[in-house]
Amino acid sequence: MVMAKYPIYLEMNGRRAVVIGAGPVAARKVQSLQEAGARITVIAEQVQPVLEEAFHLPRVELVLSPYEKAYLVGATIVIAATQDMELNRRIFADCQELETLCNVVDQPEVCDFFVPAVVKRGDLQIAISTEGHCPAYAGHLRKKLEELITEAHGQFVDALEQARRRAIQAIDNPDQRKAVLGRLAGDESFDYFVRHGSDRWHQHSQSLIADFAERPL
Repeated sequence: MVMAKYPIYLEMNGRRAVVIGAGPVAARKVQSLQEAGARITVIAEQVQPVLEEAFHLPRVELVLSPYEKAYLVGATIVIAATQDMELNRRIFADCQELETLCNVVDQPEVCDFFVPAVVKRGDLQIAISTEGHCPAYAGHLRKKLEELITEAHGQFVDALEQARRRAIQAIDNPDQRKAVLGRLAGDESFDYFVRHGSDRWHQHSQSLIADFAERPL
């Protein structure tokens, strides 16, 4: 029986990630890890001049060296992105011994995790995965969702977080808090946010929270 994968968002801020390889795919992995605040070590025997800039970022250490298992020690995750499939499998085997999570690019059968296609709008992220079976289709769906999910959706998440904090302070009853936050997160509330802007929406949300706070328990 094939078990379903467990989807998570992993906090990488300040944690160590190791990327083996320095091609275009490795450069993209380094960029996304760097944006997540990871401390990244890139292991490669050489780097194409056109890609050098991609590996000279804050918190990125480029080590020009053949791969050795010792480079994996202390890593939270490892990404094997070389063009040598045998070496990639060796890296995966080393990670298994060290109990370190490993992703081998384009070899889903030797991956502890898959990197999804992501639609990002501020703090709002939508991840799409095919469990490594067809990354191209995940990318296709991402493009379709990018047309539907706008920057306003990301801004709405920020507004909802502020309203949530106010609701926690104002409403003691958890059922009433759940009810008001459900109203504020709905389509009608989002439409109000888009039509009238953030300031008017916050006034509207404050009135709704006050109304629920005054209701009898």
